[in-house]
Amino acid sequence: MSDSTASSSSSPIWLYSYIKLRFFNRIRRFLRSKNSNRKRNTTSSDPHHFDTSSLRPTKVMVKESSNDHEDDGLGLQRAVKKLHFGSWEEKELAAEEIGTLAKDDVKVRKLVGGLGVIPVLVSMAASEVVDRRRVAVFALVQLANGTYTNKALMVEAGIFSKLPKDINILDEPTRHRFAELLMLLSSLANTPFPLPSSEIVPFLVGSLESDSINVETKQSCLGSLHNLSAMLDNAGDLVSNGVVDTLLKLSSDKELSEKALATLGNLVVTLMGKKAVENSHLVPESLIEILTWDEKYKCQELSSYILMILAHQSSDQREKMAKSGIVPVLLEVALLGSSLAQKRALKLLQWFKDERQAKMGPHSGPQTARFAFGSPVNPQAAQQGKKMMKNLVKQSLHKNMEMITRRASASGDSSKIKALIISTSSKSLPY
Repeated sequence: MSDSTASSSSSPIWLYSYIKLRFFNRIRRFLRSKNSNRKRNTTSSDPHHFDTSSLRPTKVMVKESSNDHEDDGLGLQRAVKKLHFGSWEEKELAAEEIGTLAKDDVKVRKLVGGLGVIPVLVSMAASEVVDRRRVAVFALVQLANGTYTNKALMVEAGIFSKLPKDINILDEPTRHRFAELLMLLSSLANTPFPLPSSEIVPFLVGSLESDSINVETKQSCLGSLHNLSAMLDNAGDLVSNGVVDTLLKLSSDKELSEKALATLGNLVVTLMGKKAVENSHLVPESLIEILTWDEKYKCQELSSYILMILAHQSSDQREKMAKSGIVPVLLEVALLGSSLAQKRALKLLQWFKDERQAKMGPHSGPQTARFAFGSPVNPQAAQQGKKMMKNLVKQSLHKNMEMITRRASASGDSSKIKALIISTSSKSLPY
């Protein structure tokens, strides 16, 4: 009995000794690599030109730089030791020093990540002490930047379970750093490493819906959602947490619209995501409004992409879009939008035209009616549909003629566009 007690009491001492020995070996290898790299750089000058006057300053510079690296190494050594064995005040100072040293040196990040500091920092990130939590999250952000291993270690240490349920208890700098950390960690969604999206999404949605969060923090949260939405398996968690409505609201903000629309574009290709977008009261009006943003070409392209997916093989959605006045807006985009937005606008116009004419092929877009092979189509009905489409296009073009000409870049171009609009019919549109 006494032998087992003695062995159990000596095991922590052995473990601490092993950790210290491993740490000192890593620090020594790190300093040696720094010094060898510095000496290699200073001795790689031209051998045919040797300036003796520069010999002494070079030695001084090498000596000073090596001393700086030794000081950084000693500081890192002290910081790691205090983080493991120091008091709470010493742990806070050590976390801030580790974050500062890791900020500009990827070798420090990789070195520190293997010394067992990440679980300690993760536990500090869940502290109710404001300063302790802030410096811990700062250090985690620096350690996660550009290192896959450190990100995986943070997820294994349970960083997502440490996220606060109420974001209002966090001060603004800590909220921003948490958002940065989640954006870095969410990049693991594109890797085989399992990522519990159900634990991340509530914090992101709460941050995006809060009025007290600044734009930079919301952009980081949108970046995290975009990374998660890139994996179709995460669509269920995103949709069930109300991400679609949040993204549609943010898409009306020109500072946040591009990332919000890009995330919606990833979700709308899934069955759950498409149904959630279709059932939103903001659709299609908010997406049609974005098509009128002439200075936001990327937003126009993303909005037209989402509208194409909604309109494809859905007569109800096309009817809602037509009632919301999408045809005049599409005509304007087809004339003045970017090349990609023009192609998508013309494709949508083609579908509206084809629906009028009731001549849709099996792969050309919306499918609302099918005819048996060899069955004749009523020529009188087809002619009436063609006339109605022609009149609709003419009326829309005349109605928007003044608006389009005002937005043309030059008076000469304006006159050409005006002449084109007056003489254009439905047959001449480049469908």
